[in-house]
Amino acid sequence: MHAMQYDITLPADYDMGIIRKRVATRGHLLDDFPGLGLKAYLMREREDGSPVNQYAPYYLWADPAGMNAFLWGPGFQGIVRDFGRPAVQHWTALAYDEGPAASAAPRAATRRRRPLPEGAAPADAVAEALDRHTREAAADGVVASALAVDPRHWELLSFTLWAAPEPQDEGEHFQVLHLSAPGRGRLRPGRLW
Repeated sequence: MHAMQYDITLPADYDMGIIRKRVATRGHLLDDFPGLGLKAYLMREREDGSPVNQYAPYYLWADPAGMNAFLWGPGFQGIVRDFGRPAVQHWTALAYDEGPAASAAPRAATRRRRPLPEGAAPADAVAEALDRHTREAAADGVVASALAVDPRHWELLSFTLWAAPEPQDEGEHFQVLHLSAPGRGRLRPGRLW
């Protein structure tokens, strides 16, 4: 399983209604995309207290062939055409879990990025992060949660979908405009090795 995200930071005076309309008219196009576990169409706005206006879709790919078909196919080319070519961040998934609110539609998401501590054994740091992930995924209001790592930069990524519009979790907060989840049932729960 692979996690992937790109951030499209927009001008401070950008009409974020354009992003809402884009997702409302195009979001359903990935509702049955092969190899996609889930895609959360995320947005955050300065008027809601965010430091930036941003469109930042987040993906969990059940199959790398699906990720490649998206990146090199017409879907991502629309992003490139409309916003330029963003840096696509990707991580190897370490764990995925459904939360107590798994049947609810997610309304918010949180993202936390943390470097693995300098000098710490990677396996120990990942074990600690997995323990924290298990506890956090079981919190009230959690729809689903994933933990991933970028071993190039030794960065951990925690990503959580919430049923409430204002989660009480640390990290960067996003609105969920739509969730495409054609392969969510195929995302294996728990530790992924």
